[in-house]
Amino acid sequence: MTSRTLYNKLVDAHTVARIDEDNVLLFCDLHLMNEYTSPQAFAGLHEQGRGVLVPGQNVSVVSHIIPTHPTAIRVIADPASALQATNLRDNCTRHAIPLFDTNDRLQGIEHVVAPEHGMIRPGMVVICGDSHTTTYGALGALGFGIGTSEVEHVLATQTLVYRMAKTMRIRVDGKLPVGTTAKDLILKIIARIGAQGARGYVVEYCGTAIRDLSIEARFTLCNMTVEAAARGALIAPDDAAVDYVLRRAADMDEAQRAAARQYWDTLKSDADATFDMEYMFDASDIEPYVTWGTSPDQALPVSGHIPFPEDQMDDAEQRSVARALAYTHLTSGAALEGTPIQHVFIGSCTNGRIEDLRAVASVVRGKTVAKGVRAMVVPGSGTVKAQAEREGLADILTAAGFEWRQPGCSMCLAMNDDVLADGVRCASTTNRNFEGRQGRGAITHLMSPAMAAAAAITGTITDVRKLEVSHV
Repeated sequence: MTSRTLYNKLVDAHTVARIDEDNVLLFCDLHLMNEYTSPQAFAGLHEQGRGVLVPGQNVSVVSHIIPTHPTAIRVIADPASALQATNLRDNCTRHAIPLFDTNDRLQGIEHVVAPEHGMIRPGMVVICGDSHTTTYGALGALGFGIGTSEVEHVLATQTLVYRMAKTMRIRVDGKLPVGTTAKDLILKIIARIGAQGARGYVVEYCGTAIRDLSIEARFTLCNMTVEAAARGALIAPDDAAVDYVLRRAADMDEAQRAAARQYWDTLKSDADATFDMEYMFDASDIEPYVTWGTSPDQALPVSGHIPFPEDQMDDAEQRSVARALAYTHLTSGAALEGTPIQHVFIGSCTNGRIEDLRAVASVVRGKTVAKGVRAMVVPGSGTVKAQAEREGLADILTAAGFEWRQPGCSMCLAMNDDVLADGVRCASTTNRNFEGRQGRGAITHLMSPAMAAAAAITGTITDVRKLEVSHV
């Protein structure tokens, strides 16, 4: 039998029919929806007089447009956004689709909510009208984003016309040094291979450093792999992933758990499987990384210096660097560390989980947010928020001067009330630093939660390894 990669095994197991050499009809185990990519899909469905084929394998979450002000009852004030939320509620009610609505105590960001409630399991195909669906590869599930027309097709058939991807393996061995995280690792990977370096590929991560990562850190890694233009990200499920899933699988009896374990053990690339592209990294070389430009691949170690356009290899790259510097108001040759910031945002589907909030609390405990800095923490879900409050993390953060907000996508993107003003420089734990991403003219520096916490305390981009960190 031909040796297969994990990716090929997952696609083969879900192929309903082969359309041609490059395309298959793929069955989708779970379809997640949000308020901004589903309205047109439902409208198209209704125009054709169609229903939703398998409502129970679709789940909706209000997350991108929702306000995160610390109020007991949340009201979406913007009329257009309120209409999106109302339409989603009406469509879910009409088709009996489960919904985490605006004031559901379990509401949150779809990519945080789904795995924490046991919806994501190894071997699944999970899709959503959102590019960061790659997150679920951390549990050995093939997750990827789709467009609105595809959302309509999935609602009607629970299948998707899927173009096969190429395969890439990224091996990371060694140990991450103290003070570095999966966020630093993925920023280094993207900086090395480029923002288009994985275009057309599904990336499988392996190596001793990957096995050492917590499940939440693996979510971060797979979440941001799409920023290298990857079509998916995968980590073969190990005992840690299986334990994570089974702790949240209240619906499975012992016989089902045993059968699942037996199947999940097969979800790995064959020893002699070949990949179309391979990279290797040494985790011990990683230091805290920070973006300086307007693309996630424009990132440097915190000890680095802002690049010169003329040092780039080709004219296009020179123009890209020059434009990024003009937007971020940075000077070539200047040290990245010490750059003043005015805002700190901690949250998002990349770094809004409980492990991330613990890291922030460890840095800021007993300290105070620097004068002139506004610092916000937005938990990734109601579950994360409640746990952080039980553990005392919220008290540590608010005592240091952080705003403790309601869950949602918030300032990851300017689709809600949390928008930065022109020229404000933000240390952010999010996934994209595009022009205008957090507000028209706002400047975003991507970094880990610990690094963002250090920036909040010092008022500048700071190497967190230079600060005293407690354990909470």
